[in-house]
This record gives sequence, structure tokens and C-alpha cells, in this order.
Amino acid sequence: MRKILLLNTLWIPMIGSAQLQTVFKNKVDSIYQKNRDAIGIIVHVEAPKQNISWSYATGIADRKTNKPLNNQQPVLVASNTKPYVAAAILRLVEKGNLSIDQTIKKLLSDRTRQLFEKDGYNLDAITIKHLLSHTSGIQDYVDEDYFEFVNQHPTYKWKKEEQIERSIEIGSPQPVGEKFSYGDINYLLLTEIIEQKTHKPFYTAIRDLLRYKKLHLTKTWFINLENYPANTLALAHQYASKYKWDSYDINPSWDLYGGGGIATTARESALFFQYLFDGKIIQDKQILKAMHTYVLPSDQSKYCLGLYHFDMGFNAYYHGGWWGTDVIYSPESDATITVFTLQKSFQHIINPAIGKEFQQLLINKKEIE
Repeated sequence: MRKILLLNTLWIPMIGSAQLQTVFKNKVDSIYQKNRDAIGIIVHVEAPKQNISWSYATGIADRKTNKPLNNQQPVLVASNTKPYVAAAILRLVEKGNLSIDQTIKKLLSDRTRQLFEKDGYNLDAITIKHLLSHTSGIQDYVDEDYFEFVNQHPTYKWKKEEQIERSIEIGSPQPVGEKFSYGDINYLLLTEIIEQKTHKPFYTAIRDLLRYKKLHLTKTWFINLENYPANTLALAHQYASKYKWDSYDINPSWDLYGGGGIATTARESALFFQYLFDGKIIQDKQILKAMHTYVLPSDQSKYCLGLYHFDMGFNAYYHGGWWGTDVIYSPESDATITVFTLQKSFQHIINPAIGKEFQQLLINKKEIE
């Protein structure tokens, strides 16, 4: 008698990985048919212990041309950049170059340090861990006025220094270590620390620290800061209906210097998480564990060090990005699901429905087998 799995009242014969991929495809197609205004969806499932490395796309890559979306097209992953920055910092910790409890006063450039101290910040009280966990008490430069400026000046080229200055201008020091307050400013400062410690541009240092070459992550790069990778398809267009934005029309510098900035494929995004949790990037198990351990009590913040840790009925290590990108890894399945939805306004409808359900399928398949 064949084993079966119950999911959302659908009985699925557990024949093997090939059939499971058909289930994945049918689910994505079904969701897209109900949400055609989502423009396009790219999904990757990386489940090495179940012999699954599956990419799929449906929809279009560009509303103007109606060109079909290819599952190997890269996108801007926005805040999904933060796990890369956090992992690079933790690699420096692993190498003995930093401590996460080290204060940031002597780690920043003289210019940045002087700006913050002049505004009343006590940089001896703020640690790397505070930046990683968004508990630094530093006001972010991103607010509604920032979005409105980008909306009115879409081609404006932001400099990192301007964003730091804006953070100082619109904010004032808040208590350190007491409250989670998500802010790109924390990760801009982390990339500056990476530069100060490695004496390389942060994007080059991140590439080296995270072992891109060894792990064959050839289609992952910081947009406009690194060369477009060879043999890589054109970026898919990404849309934000609230502002009527097409990502092609917005200078990416508004979200570039560590808070966002990476472009990659769904496959490589999933592989990065998979390699991270498989110990192929950070090999020290205690340091890797710290990355997904709560900093504040879990009822106050689910954010750890560059990752969210959620209980979805299973342990989920997750990050999302503004342009409709989500990545979720679970140790129960030892698998990663990446979902890119090209119309941002559909992100919270589509991405959890796919990511959570696919993880449950993989976990239950392991349990049954």
C-alpha cells in the first residue's frame, strides 16, 4: 500500500521526489492563476537530502514586452542582502578579527565616528551584536519622506555617506540593546566595519569571506558595484504598485550599501542559505548557532543576527526583501525555499503560501519515509 500525505485536504501519494516536484509546480501554477496581477513568480527548492534542486517560474518578466519569465533570471533581493552581510561579519569573528561584543567606536571610519559622536551617540555602548540584531538605538534613514524623495527623484544616485548623514539628521540616540528597531543603517555601518577590517571594498570582501568562488556562486553580485556576471540572464523587472515603480526605472543606490544591494537568482539565493546552514561558509558551530539565536526575548523580537527565527509549526530561519523576495530554511527538512514575486504588493499573499507549505511537504515526506 502506498504511503500518503494529507495537506490542505489534498491526498498526495508519496512516490518520490519527481512527483513532489509536480506537486510544487501545480501549487505555484494554481496560486498564479488566482493572482495574475502578481506579474511573475520564481521559486527554487533546494533539498539535498531528498535529491531535489528544482527551479520554476511562471508569468512574465516585463509588463511592457510580456516576455515569459525564466526561472534563472536574477532579481534585486533587497533586504535579503542582510544575511550575507551578517555572515561576512561572523566570518571575521570566526577568523579572530572581530568579536560580536566589541564596541563599534574604533571600528568605524573617523568621519562616521565623528558624525555620530557629535550627535550624542555613545559608540562605546553600541556593539557589533547590536547592529546585527537591530537593537543599536540608531535611527534609520529610511522613512516615508525617504520613499517620497525616491519617488520624486527615481534616478538620483545616493551615496552611502548621505544615507548615514540622513540617519543622524532625522534621529536622536535611543536606548541601546533594549528594543528591536529594524533599520538599514545598522547594516550600512556593518559594511563600513568590513571595509575597515579587510581594507577592501565591502562587496569584494563579502565575496571572499563567503567563499563565492569555491561554492560556485557565480550569479550573485552587488548591483552597479560589481560587474554583471557572465552568462547571466537579464534582471527580471520588479514592481511596486503603491508607487507605480518598475525596478528598472529606479537607481538602485537607494537600497545598495548593505541594507540591500545584492542581485541573484532564486537558485543561488537558496544555495547560499543551504551552504550557510550546512556549515560550508561559517564552520564554527557556535558562531553559526548564534546567528539564529534570539538576542531579545522571543516575545519582543524574532530577529537574531541577520535572520529571523520563527516557529511555523517547524523551526524557520528566514529573511525577506522589499522587492517581494523571501527565503526560508528549516532544519527539520534541511531544505531551503526561495520565492520571488515580481509585484511587491502580492508578496505577503503568495510567498508564505508557497514557502510554508513546501516546507511542510518536505518535512512530512521525511517523517513518512
